[in-house]
Parts: sequence; structure tokens; C-alpha cells
Amino acid sequence: MVATTPVDRLSPGDHACLTFTDPEERLDILAAFVAAGQSRGERVICFTDAADVDGLRAELLERGLDGGQELTVAQSDRLWGGGTGPDAATMVELLARELAQADRDGRTGLRITADMCWAARPQANAEQLLVFESEVGRLFAAGRLTAICEYNRDSFDPVTLAYAARVHPRTVAATVYHEDPVLRICRQHVPPGVRVAGELDYARADVLSDALAEAVRLDHDVHLNLNHLRFIDAGAAAVILRTAANLPEPRRMIVVCAEPIERTLTVAGAADVPALRMLVRDGER
Repeated sequence: MVATTPVDRLSPGDHACLTFTDPEERLDILAAFVAAGQSRGERVICFTDAADVDGLRAELLERGLDGGQELTVAQSDRLWGGGTGPDAATMVELLARELAQADRDGRTGLRITADMCWAARPQANAEQLLVFESEVGRLFAAGRLTAICEYNRDSFDPVTLAYAARVHPRTVAATVYHEDPVLRICRQHVPPGVRVAGELDYARADVLSDALAEAVRLDHDVHLNLNHLRFIDAGAAAVILRTAANLPEPRRMIVVCAEPIERTLTVAGAADVPALRMLVRDGER
């Protein structure tokens, strides 16, 4: 089984597989991947199937990415050149042309993300997916093409997912600090910080404290994403406030959360912590 590689440790020439169930986590990983390509002067193309082009571009730009000419967002059917359906040979040829164009444009390489949901459509031939993932490997030999193929676990059967993991030299996923049936705490890449989902109480406060400590060490401002947190108790809230209160000027902790979570943090004393900013879904406190 291929070991999981953090997205920020992928190198030019890597061919990675991302399997996901959380769309927000997927977007975070894609944003980090795209940002790394932009910083290296690569051309970046994001092929999308499940999400529309404008929606995916907007999601990436909201995460602070540059929307200039080096970033292209396109529907997956562009991969097969407007033909009647997916064809592995056509897709590999198109990527080879895009790589050559990146060279002519003076880019340091080509970086792509590919939403593979097209392969789960009724009109798609599953064999084309298997051929594509096998044949595209030759384009990575020179180290100028880097790619993430995205597989939504809700769209593919276990056999296909296992095959996808096997044929990719790398797999990427968020760094997970804690995961059980009621709580998941993981690294957020863009903006950098920590993402928490589920229900959080004092019994898991130490895990949260450790995750926040790493964010304090790695990041200037700490972004704490609680958008998918359904419950937090006073003990866990105290960990958040204590971490924010210990940040030296001018560093800040930015917490994104729903109103019920914001109310708990407010009762716990959020107003008394100058370094803490709370963004309540579509508003700010």
C-alpha cells in the first residue's frame, strides 16, 4: 500500500491519488496543490466534473489563489477533445500537448488536478479509466508534469478505489491529528491552520491543544475552521481561548464557525481575548 504524502510535500513529477468524502477538505488540498504550482511558475489546469467551472474557480479564489493566466479551470470533457466520450489515448495526447505548450510559454512545468467522476457516468467505459491511469504514467518521467487525480468515495466502488490507489505512486490526504466516529481534527492548508468537525468536548481537549500548538509553530496567524463542528463544551472552548490569548502581537487566531459555536465561545470569554477574531459563516464578530 502506498504511503500517504502531505500535499505540501509533493515534488515536481509526482502523480498522486486523492480519495475523499469531505468536499471542503478536498478543496483545501487542491488549493494547496495549486498554490504550490503557482509559486513555482508552473501552468496549472483544474479539470472539474462534479462541480461547475465557475464554482470551482470561485472556491479557489476565495482561498486566496491567483486567478491569472497560469490558472485554467475547465470541464473534464475537454480532456477528450470534445469527442463523444472519454478515450484514454485522446486524454493522454491532450496532456502531452498541454505540457509542450507550458514549455513553449516558459513555464517551469505543468500541474493538473483531474476530477475522475466522469468515469462513473453511465456512458463512460470503465476500461478507459484503467487504461488512462496506466498510460499517463509515462508523461511524468521528465519531472515536468505533476498531477492529482481526485476520486470521490461516494461515486466509486471499493474495487475501483483500490485500483486507483495502487497505480498512483503517491496518495495525498490531510494530516489527521484525531479521528473517531464523532470527531475529526486535521490540518488545514489554505488558509493554514486546523479544521475540526463533529462534536468536541473536554475529553478530547488535549488533542485539540496539540493540533493548535503545531499551527502556532508553523503559521503566523492561526486559522481554526469550525464550520462543521456541531457541538463544543466549555472545556474545549477554554483551550481555544487560551491558545489565542498566548499569541504574541501582532499574531491572531481567526475562528470560522456557526452561531451556536460562536455563542459558546462568547460565553467562555472570547470578547476578553484581543487576538481572537470570529467569522460567523457569512458574518463577522
